[in-house]
Amino acid sequence: MSPVFTALVLGAGASRRLGQPKQLLEYKGRPLLQRAVDTALASSASQVIVAIGGAAPEVRTSIDFGSADVVENVHFTTGCSSSIVSGLDAISPESEGFTLLLGDQPGVTAAMVDEFAASSAGHPVSVCQYDDGRGHPFWFGRDAFADVSDLQGDKAVWKLLESGKHPVHEVPMSGDVPIDVDTWDDYERLLAGTR
Repeated sequence: MSPVFTALVLGAGASRRLGQPKQLLEYKGRPLLQRAVDTALASSASQVIVAIGGAAPEVRTSIDFGSADVVENVHFTTGCSSSIVSGLDAISPESEGFTLLLGDQPGVTAAMVDEFAASSAGHPVSVCQYDDGRGHPFWFGRDAFADVSDLQGDKAVWKLLESGKHPVHEVPMSGDVPIDVDTWDDYERLLAGTR
């Protein structure tokens, strides 16, 4: 049975390596961020939060957020941790935890989110264990919220996983870690996989 949880979608990146807003890059006829938002909304999450920041005006006019709560991270240039922290305060008190979804990783499906959340319930921290290593989504239960609120910079969430502060539960997922788009090479690899 799935826990009561929030899906937090990170869509605030500055896209420095791409030179244009990656949130709006088209994938299978829709912007990357739209796909992530749609996935979160189609999951069994009782709440969806989308953190935006980079290219926020364009993102607001291009993305249909549906019933999702949108938080704007004005500190998005300081790293993705600031987006996680900006969304933390908006999480419903009824949620047992939240799944962290990347706005540029369309290979993650709603079924994967639900399977992951159901397996993560009761754990402070969970990660997906794919055939080729760990990857998103991540899970943070309420016991880990205080440490999540202290995150700073990029890759800080990985450092938290490796810190030993919380036992990390691994949820097996079939296949390789889904591609997330940081560079044009990543985007071309993503597109090549759809042809």
